[in-house]
Amino acid sequence: MLFDGVCNLCNGAVNFVIDRDKDQQIKFASLQSKLGQQISEVYKLPSEDFQSMILLKSGKIYLRSNAALEVSRYLTGGWPLFLGFKIVPRFLRDWIYRVISDNRYRWFGKKDQCRIPTPELKNRFLSV
Repeated sequence: MLFDGVCNLCNGAVNFVIDRDKDQQIKFASLQSKLGQQISEVYKLPSEDFQSMILLKSGKIYLRSNAALEVSRYLTGGWPLFLGFKIVPRFLRDWIYRVISDNRYRWFGKKDQCRIPTPELKNRFLSV
């Protein structure tokens, strides 16, 4: 899962996933990292002004609401039930996603630098 490393909402989402992905299936990298930039280049995604978290799964890219819903598949509890929202047309789901994305710094704030994983979580973060 690639995320905006300076976005407080995005970092909160990473913490949320870490706490609920008990099998540690999802690994993370910030979009600003060397790996994030390489993946963005390969898949022809923006290399700055990030508007979406990205899930790379088996060589396939999931963006915006599709990424969020696909991540829910790996979480414990009732979170996989959110996959049912795939019946909602993607343009509606992505519109809601974009409203939040466009306002996330204003609503949730922004860090001066990317997240640095703690030693306990280092194995969950990918690097090159």
